[in-house]
Amino acid sequence: MVAQTPPPPHAPAQYAELTRCSAVFVPGDPARTGRVAFWRPDGSAPPAVDAASVEELTVVVPGETGVETVSVPAALLPVRAALPVLTRARARDEGHPAAVFWGAAAVHALGLVARGLLLPGLSPAGHDAWRTGPLDAEDIEAVRRLAAAMPPEAHALPVDGPGPLRLPDPERLLRAFLDAVADTLPRSPAAPLVTGAPAYAVPQRQHLPELRDWAADVAAGHDAGVRLSLRVEVHGLTDLTGLTDPLDDDTMDSDTMDSDTMGDDGANATFRVVLQVHSVSDPALVADATDVWAGPANGADGADGGFGPRTRTDTLLALRRAARAWAPLAPLLSATVPDAVDLADEEVTELLGEGTRALAGAGVDVHWPRELTRELTTRAEIGPAAGERRPERSGRPDVAGASQGPSFLSADALLAFDWSFALGDRQLTRAELDRLAETKRPVVRLRDQWVLLDPREVLRARARHDHEVRPVDALGAALTGSVEVDGHRIEVRPTGWLAALRDRLADPEGQRPVAQPAALAATLRDYQRRGLNWLAHMTSVGLGCCLADDMGLGKTITLIALHLHRQSDPVSAGPTLVVCPTSLMGNWQREIERFAPGTPVRRFHGARRSLDDLAEGEFVLTTYGTMRLDAPRLAEVDWAMVVADEAQHVKNPYAATARQLRSIGARARVALTGTPVENNLSELWAILDWATPGLLGRLGTFRRQYAEAVESGQDPAAAERLARLVRPFLLRRRKSDPGIAPELPPKTETDHPVSLTQEQTGLYEAVVREALAEISGTDSMARRGMIVKLLTGLKQICNHPAQFLKEDRPVLAGRSGKLELLDELLDTVLAEGAGVLVFTQYVRMARLLERHLAARGVPSQFLHGGTPVAGREAMVRRFQDGEVPVFLLSLKAAGTGLNLTRAEHVVHYDRWWNPAVEAQATDRAYRIGQTRPVQVHRLIAEGTIEDRIAALLVRKRELADAVLGSGEAALTELTDAELADLVELREGAR
Repeated sequence: MVAQTPPPPHAPAQYAELTRCSAVFVPGDPARTGRVAFWRPDGSAPPAVDAASVEELTVVVPGETGVETVSVPAALLPVRAALPVLTRARARDEGHPAAVFWGAAAVHALGLVARGLLLPGLSPAGHDAWRTGPLDAEDIEAVRRLAAAMPPEAHALPVDGPGPLRLPDPERLLRAFLDAVADTLPRSPAAPLVTGAPAYAVPQRQHLPELRDWAADVAAGHDAGVRLSLRVEVHGLTDLTGLTDPLDDDTMDSDTMDSDTMGDDGANATFRVVLQVHSVSDPALVADATDVWAGPANGADGADGGFGPRTRTDTLLALRRAARAWAPLAPLLSATVPDAVDLADEEVTELLGEGTRALAGAGVDVHWPRELTRELTTRAEIGPAAGERRPERSGRPDVAGASQGPSFLSADALLAFDWSFALGDRQLTRAELDRLAETKRPVVRLRDQWVLLDPREVLRARARHDHEVRPVDALGAALTGSVEVDGHRIEVRPTGWLAALRDRLADPEGQRPVAQPAALAATLRDYQRRGLNWLAHMTSVGLGCCLADDMGLGKTITLIALHLHRQSDPVSAGPTLVVCPTSLMGNWQREIERFAPGTPVRRFHGARRSLDDLAEGEFVLTTYGTMRLDAPRLAEVDWAMVVADEAQHVKNPYAATARQLRSIGARARVALTGTPVENNLSELWAILDWATPGLLGRLGTFRRQYAEAVESGQDPAAAERLARLVRPFLLRRRKSDPGIAPELPPKTETDHPVSLTQEQTGLYEAVVREALAEISGTDSMARRGMIVKLLTGLKQICNHPAQFLKEDRPVLAGRSGKLELLDELLDTVLAEGAGVLVFTQYVRMARLLERHLAARGVPSQFLHGGTPVAGREAMVRRFQDGEVPVFLLSLKAAGTGLNLTRAEHVVHYDRWWNPAVEAQATDRAYRIGQTRPVQVHRLIAEGTIEDRIAALLVRKRELADAVLGSGEAALTELTDAELADLVELREGAR
């Protein structure tokens, strides 16, 4: 249950008046009925506050001969109403010391609640109540330090009772206040929906005396003054020390094992567990239960040993919980002194496994004799049999279409796991492991030492017979250093040529450099030469890979150089198939003709497409759509290499495009993309599993072992294992990396906030009001669709009312703040004689802009998904030649592949949900070949959903850098309140 932040009930001026008063907490039963009293030491009336009741309060003040009690008028506020006042007092320098103290206590209480330290229980009068807990030693010490700083006025309430006048104990009063906050905050309007009942949810008191035993059990398990542990003792064994270890004798043959190495099987051993008591407040204080019971029951005269007078009661309550977790402790509950219990062998075996885990859940640790504790470790060596040579390359595709390359990656090549076992750092022979398993006892004598082992764990280890795996799986285990077997992660060490391959992949810079091909009519930059070297070495051993450089860093020329390099070796020579978006075919052909003159290139596209008479070393260019239709024809060719450009097109492994691409075999597969991960790690799996099938395992297994743990941030070790596995197959360089593109000019990014017009404001508020009312009463599936429709409609209103209203011949001027700002930007850009790219995700909006610019006499052109290939190339040429200064582009159709370096300005008229996609669009202008500074302008409607999306995209960009993201779909899972907060029109939009 999430604690609800209390709403501020008063005006700031009333807060300020109350913070200058002295404050004291008046406890109640249950804790949430406690109140905070504000009173003035001079006896004058406190400020009037709506939520407070003014009552006479008896307080202790300094008198002529010491202290005395007086009655003063006080404003008493419920805890929920007092919290904003107290937190304000802590933040103000002029607040009264008592109010400042309780302000610090309020902040500390809110911190404990935010950490989820809430326990249900019953108040002394039997009412339902939450309290803070369980508190560890550090928390308890923090409470004590805070209590020690309590000024006298903060607890100036007289304590009833005979004797001299006394004030409440500071720590006890502070704990009562912490419990009052804990009992107040969870009782939000939504709480009954979570609990299913009014108890522990509604503010009204619920009298529940029948839950007394349950509440005591909760206290014993989580918040008692003591915790328990079990000390295991073993009797009936020979001396455990001073024995000579035969392992130190070099003459011993461990394979010939007799009674000297494994003798007595521990049949005479007896086990007992001794109950130990630990103080929660003082972790150093520990004693056997017999010592605790030896003193007086009430702990008089300090005979409790420092534990406190409730130690026996707390111990029995905690023991009852422990006995429920592990039944063999039950006899201690009826013992006069709960000191120890004897265990049978099967109970010891259980304690070695499930028993210890169950007791840990009840807060009870188990301590075994140090001399006996031994951890059975399992390790696997994986690789070829001794003396086996690495097979030569075959180069023939297998039946599934995946490249075999070297035959050790083919489907019929297998490598063996060779298991090894050890106790601590002492290796076990297979015969010794068999003998350990046959004893079926928890304690045995091995090589003149007694060892304690779970017999079931030994049986599981022995059952791990050597088994064989595919080399691609073995390579994955070698790279990560571990493998999961039967739910356990096992260390793996590669051997033979598999180890050499692992080292080679881990150190690509250490490989012999590849010379730039003589047929390449260009000089590669240093980072491009390193990319060629990496690609050549990866494909030479039959491994696919992904070149994930930023857009504009020259992935195309690097791939052309790789093609030319591979033609020098008969094993790797042959035609290369490039699958790319339609908009990039022309660019690929121009780049090939420019950098590899004389290399044949054809387009497999259009009605007359043909694969007849393919030349050795020819480039074949096709689109994803054509490939999907003609995959069987393409699969008939013995391709030397298949390249997937903009490989994010196959990020969905279940889509037809991805399935058909997998059916086309090749001796090498290379993926090219600037965004290997747009939304989640499954996209990375899809790309790399196409390039090197099987490397990351099945998708479900990958998500369980890696993606879920990495995306949630809960398992840093999983993230590191994934990095070790993926890093050799993914080369990622950014323009911002040192030494990558020092010749690039600076790039300036500016967010331009614009106000909505009156028409936009009215439309926006009406759509929000009607949509939220409709969404609140729908089921989950229909609700998601409605939310997407709402978000889309609001973004269209922010663009221009005519887009949202779908007007045929609209009047455009004067109706949109964005359009007015765009006109101003274009006036400046055109006056400078510069070129500008204007991106929008909506074709309708681009059409409106095209009409508006034509009416103003501004030359422009519009590229969208329906523009034919020849038309795209002509548009690019006209813009680059300076014939058309304004290029309107559909973000989806033109966000990748185009080279538009004449543009000095990039305008994002509306925001895309993924910052990586926006960055790709910007890279149409900001890429190698750009010599002038580039200015990026993002138009954002103030106070609208676009404002909130802009803030979300900043955070998502950070996630994208960590290969994470969620996309628009995450917004459909918002609650009604969260959705209303996201789309609300705020101040500044009007």
